[in-house]
Amino acid sequence: MSNKFIWYGHATLGLETGGYKLVIDPFFDGNPAASTTHEAVDPDFILVSHGHGDHVGDTAAIARRTGALIITNAEISGWCGHLGLKTHAQHIGGGYKHPFGYLKFTIAVHGSKLPDGADGGNPAGFLLTTNDGKKIYMAQDTGLFSEMELIGNEGVDLAILPIGDNYTMGPDDALRAVKMIRSKTVVPIHYNTFEVIQQDPDAWAERVNKETDTKAVVLKPGESLEF
Repeated sequence: MSNKFIWYGHATLGLETGGYKLVIDPFFDGNPAASTTHEAVDPDFILVSHGHGDHVGDTAAIARRTGALIITNAEISGWCGHLGLKTHAQHIGGGYKHPFGYLKFTIAVHGSKLPDGADGGNPAGFLLTTNDGKKIYMAQDTGLFSEMELIGNEGVDLAILPIGDNYTMGPDDALRAVKMIRSKTVVPIHYNTFEVIQQDPDAWAERVNKETDTKAVVLKPGESLEF
């Protein structure tokens, strides 16, 4: 079974696994780094890590058009439910066997208020075990936290980490995260979308490849990686 990861820009991700298509934090409209539009994606599932507008983004528009199931925390699930959308609620530390694999919600050190000011619950990351046993950790928006060591103990094949600083981990803390997670491969995200999060991903990747056994892969928005 092949697994394909896509970086659409900012923290918007795509994943194709076992014949299923997922979009994570679908922020296309208004995203200066977006490589495509929300009309061009057709996921079976949408994962939303927290309530900020650059992560909830185009969730409702995509779900209405495609009928995709939205997987998020209980607060955002309820918010989406009031819009007439299909949802599945989970919370941090809890896992569930979805058709595409076993999805567990992890800690994320961040905020989560929704665009209209409603309570967005606790922010989260995602640890997915695909049906063929591959593990992908999508940290999404987070600062560094010590429990990343425990996530690493799961045996992660691919880690997706923010490096932009200001709102999330910066390059130094993201390098510390790599050393704790010890994944086979890491891809940086959440940088260069806005001036305040400008970073040099190639310089960061060089540090990762020099100081760890993890392979850092820098993608351009729209590029993909098979794992």
